[in-house]
Amino acid sequence: MRLSKCEGGGSVVLERPLKLWSLIIDSVRCGGGIQRPCRKKSAGSDKLSELLKQPEWWENDEEVRRKEEVLQGLKNVAKKLQQQESMEGAAEVRRLTKDDPHARTTLALLGVIPPLVALLHSPDPTSGSQIAALYALLNLAIANDENKAAIVKAGAVDKMVKLIIDESPNEQDSGVAEAVVANFLGLSALDSNKPIIGSSGAIPFLVETLVKDADGLSGQDSLRALYNLSIFPPNVLAMLETDLIPHLFARLGDMEMSERVLCILGNIVSVGEGRKRMSRVADVFPALLDVFNWTDSPACQEKACYILMVMAHKSYADRQAMIDAGVVSSLLELTLLGTTLAQKRASRMLECLREDKGKQQQNNTDTLIMSAPQQVAAPNYDDDNDDEMMSQEKKAVKQLVQQSLHKNMRRMVKRANLAHDFVPSHHFNTLTLSSTSKSLPF
Repeated sequence: MRLSKCEGGGSVVLERPLKLWSLIIDSVRCGGGIQRPCRKKSAGSDKLSELLKQPEWWENDEEVRRKEEVLQGLKNVAKKLQQQESMEGAAEVRRLTKDDPHARTTLALLGVIPPLVALLHSPDPTSGSQIAALYALLNLAIANDENKAAIVKAGAVDKMVKLIIDESPNEQDSGVAEAVVANFLGLSALDSNKPIIGSSGAIPFLVETLVKDADGLSGQDSLRALYNLSIFPPNVLAMLETDLIPHLFARLGDMEMSERVLCILGNIVSVGEGRKRMSRVADVFPALLDVFNWTDSPACQEKACYILMVMAHKSYADRQAMIDAGVVSSLLELTLLGTTLAQKRASRMLECLREDKGKQQQNNTDTLIMSAPQQVAAPNYDDDNDDEMMSQEKKAVKQLVQQSLHKNMRRMVKRANLAHDFVPSHHFNTLTLSSTSKSLPF
């Protein structure tokens, strides 16, 4: 701490050291009244320099000196980049911001973002200045939402798209394309950037990159960027203009990509036009039902169940297609062996299908079959003629439930490492034999 005199009198006031981004107290009390600020206000980079040079209370003289040297070095880099817009300046920014969050913030405040964006439209693309600028911008945006917003505001997205559009696919520099994809991934993480990137024409380029290099780093980055963009519903419409959906289903068996693929499909299915487009994909329901068998990937099971649940609640035709694909038995199994979330979603689907069944039979019966959970009765029937009143379809469902229970009991016995000659008790057989379709939400 240090002492200083006020301009308006002889009273001594205490100036406290401020943290880097603290508010500056310019007014102090001198005598009994409010006086003018003790320091004259400087402008531009001088003001920023004074703020950055403020020592912390725990810093000694050596640490303060080192801090001032680092700040001066950053100022020199920013000045060089602003005056020359050179590849060397961009490369220096890239190096300084690679692992230093403080340098990212300080250099952005010193104004390096606009000249870096200007370098993207370099008249000599072979000079390497574009790649240097792209990676410098990429590093500046790491874990810094303010810089992400500033980069997009400076017009970087349109220039990045132009870099790709201006060159034919055969002439595109793979290094430039990879850097552009990486930037789109980082920038799309900020919600306010999603609509700007989505409307810029970046989505077709990301889809094309995913199709061409699905197993490579740029393909993985494209997939993640598309997921970020799909969170904003209007961007889904732009995705539907590409061949993204068929390609996602084609990659569904790849375990390294499947969870993120299902995440994107889950965002697409939340949009009406997206649901219609997915319904027209060949074998869409068998492909999603197959995910239910991935017992080692419960997260994928949950996401596949969500997609089917949304489609089932929105379209009668989709419900019928699901039934034809064998969704009922898969859902019954999921309600017994799935995670808590998967069980809830499967139960909701079964309830939806049950309501359809009730509506179909309403004209032929006096009461709705299994109209509500509170009407579930004990499986012991007082009237011996109840079985005769059951339809053939209801008997089939009853048999399916019994088969599913036995199948899952054998699976649980096997998982528990019990003896192979294990035989369920007579009491268990009695319970399963007396169970009816009313005991499950179908």
